[in-house]
Amino acid sequence: MSFLKSLGADSALLSVFRKFPATARPLLDYHELVMRAPSPFSAGERELIAAYVSGLNNCDYCHGVHTVTAEQFGVPEGLLTAALSDLDNSPVDARMKPVLHYVGKLTRTPSRMTEADAEAVYAAGWSETALHDAVLVCALFNFMNRMVEGLGVEASPDYFGTSGKRLHEGGYTGLATLLD
Repeated sequence: MSFLKSLGADSALLSVFRKFPATARPLLDYHELVMRAPSPFSAGERELIAAYVSGLNNCDYCHGVHTVTAEQFGVPEGLLTAALSDLDNSPVDARMKPVLHYVGKLTRTPSRMTEADAEAVYAAGWSETALHDAVLVCALFNFMNRMVEGLGVEASPDYFGTSGKRLHEGGYTGLATLLD
């Protein structure tokens, strides 16, 4: 149940967005920009980063929704579980492993980031734009994880499927149309 008592038993994030549309609209616009605008990363890879960061933060809501969304974009089922369990030995694409290591360290110990961390991403063939985009996805989902946990947002796995499909089909702009 949401910590926002006026929402009652409805504790989905969409309910929070509907209650606070003035802050939800620009936030959803930013999601659309970070998660769907042109990038060296596909939409599925960005959803993978979002779900991975959310898993590290134990944010069940964001991890659940974005795991399903990543899978809708073609990320194999079970990949996120394997990555969170043992990234180095997981079936994650070799080019993505340094990116996930980077966002993992940025999530856990942000003050300990070094140039060597960035160099590992570059050595995997990613550009500065890719590093920038990975950092933005990581930062956005660390923010969202804290927002969701701080407001007591919850949902069932059934909702994760509905939300993941909706984000795959309509993006974050499509989600914003549900605020009206």
